[in-house]
Amino acid sequence: MQAVRNLLRGGLAVALLSLAVAPAPATTLIRADLDHLVAGNATIVLGEVLDASSHWNDQRTFIFTEVRIAPLEVFKGKLRNRALTVTLMGGTVGDLTTLIVGGAELIPGKSYVLFLNEEDLPGVKGARTVRDHSQGAFDIVLAKDGIRAVSQANRQPLVPDAKGIVEPPGGLQGIPLDALRQEIRELVKDPQAQDARREVK
Repeated sequence: MQAVRNLLRGGLAVALLSLAVAPAPATTLIRADLDHLVAGNATIVLGEVLDASSHWNDQRTFIFTEVRIAPLEVFKGKLRNRALTVTLMGGTVGDLTTLIVGGAELIPGKSYVLFLNEEDLPGVKGARTVRDHSQGAFDIVLAKDGIRAVSQANRQPLVPDAKGIVEPPGGLQGIPLDALRQEIRELVKDPQAQDARREVK
């Protein structure tokens, strides 16, 4: 458990300190706006990470981290249980670490807005995951003007979208959580109105 937490906190530093590091392909992400994130994911939640544990897939070809999350608010989708499990690619098992560059980082005890979808991962079918990697995870932070949601995609360069925009929704300052709540709910309720709205900055 501590190895996983260290990986999530330290990222590349922990990977370099591991006795063996499995290579992972570079991740190139095209900038996704809120329209894309809402439309492309079946479940959107505000939740707190309870714990995380890593394991090999059945074929022992890839390491995954299972993250248990307590939903605080559900914006889209229906959850059967009070806790949900999210599968992330990468993690640490023994002395081997697999690092996914550009992947979402979920740390126990912290809260996030997460855009989740069921996807086929290496050796695992229909896993609930953060499909859009760092773009699908927004850190919940306390700023001077209140609680904000800051996209993890700020941590790496993005390829400009069709409009030429490169920074993730909200930029480095993030989006006030209440504004993000409202924006997501409007998009979930009326997806046809996406082209007529002004994106939250």
